Amino acid sequence: MSTGVVDYEEYFELTASQYAQMLADPATAVTFIEECRRREHDDLLMQQPGWNRGTPV
Repeated sequence: MSTGVVDYEEYFELTASQYAQMLADPATAVTFIEECRRREHDDLLMQQPGWNRGTPV
């Protein structure tokens, strides 16, 4: 992510079964990553962003 001033990473919490599924099928992982970039899994963020959340880079 980038706010224009600083770049940072966001981390999403997966269950063990989600992790295993993504290891077994990398296409599933790519789909998940694209969904995260569109902010479709914000409920899984390990730390909620502040008011000035960046954009994916």
